[in-house]
Amino acid sequence: METALTRLVGVRRPIVQTGMGWVAGPRLVSAAANAGALGILASATMTTDHLRDAIREVRSRTDAPFGVNLRADAGDAADRVRIMLEEGVRVASFALAPSPELIARLKEAGVVVIPSVGARRHAEKVAAWGADAVIVQGGEGGGHTGEVATSVLLPQVVDAVDIPVVAAGGFFDGRGLVAALAYGAAGVAMGTRFLLTSDSTVPDAVKARYLAATVRDVTVTRAVDGLPHRMLRTELVDALERSGRIRTLAHAARRAASFRRLSGLTWRQLIRDGLAMRHGKDLTWSQVLLAANTPMLLKSAMVDGRTNLGVMASGQVAGVIDDLPSCAELVERIEKEAEEVLAQLAELTG
Repeated sequence: METALTRLVGVRRPIVQTGMGWVAGPRLVSAAANAGALGILASATMTTDHLRDAIREVRSRTDAPFGVNLRADAGDAADRVRIMLEEGVRVASFALAPSPELIARLKEAGVVVIPSVGARRHAEKVAAWGADAVIVQGGEGGGHTGEVATSVLLPQVVDAVDIPVVAAGGFFDGRGLVAALAYGAAGVAMGTRFLLTSDSTVPDAVKARYLAATVRDVTVTRAVDGLPHRMLRTELVDALERSGRIRTLAHAARRAASFRRLSGLTWRQLIRDGLAMRHGKDLTWSQVLLAANTPMLLKSAMVDGRTNLGVMASGQVAGVIDDLPSCAELVERIEKEAEEVLAQLAELTG
């Protein structure tokens, strides 16, 4: 199934596995890439040395194209870009809009730049700056999210920019892929659906919590880091929403210190990242500290398997997923379903 996305990045299928922190490691990324999708390695929770090792591990597992997700506002973003260029990574994705200068640097090196956005004006901005494509996530998507549904946001962005648009938020099967293509997208990006595969390194007990969730068990809360964050509703989420400010900040400070050690960031870099996170947002310093704490809460669940002590970012699609296929099985199934739907539509219109 060829689209503007497959032609741009050189993959066989118009599907992107998103760069989920603690989840999108070498095993999942290489499995997605070998299945014909664009696998995206999550780098924000890695040290720079770990990032280089992870890129090389992916390269040892697949000859297919893959990308690396970066935080454009991170204090060591320049070092991470340098590593990507040295290791020959051909696709860079961003959770926040990269600067025009960073986009230009990557493009000069032949790297395809694909930022993720949650609003039409942001898509217009990065397109004007030279981004090659854009991932547009509607409110159904997991992690930090907006309020506009994909079915409303996607056509707005498709009409506003002249670069390939990849739809994210609410996709898990071939019907969704056909719907996205009908809106004018060049493909779909999925996080939760790839998290719930046999190739994902997320502990089995955590996957079981996702599979047991209903649509109503996926909520949006500001209690974790002060920003709208879609995740599974758990005992910890309930406790955070009930906790007083002092108790919450005490726990957040301890976990932020742990993340600093794990990520290799200095306190200066951590504070700089906090300032960047605060820029353009109405965040208190308390909320900035909570945001620094978020990676450790995610690690507790996604790596350590402690669902009672961690948070589980999730798209609403968790409520309709009930199996754990391999990436190869998943991507092949989505393509087959899409072809069947397209054939049915052709019969209806014929």
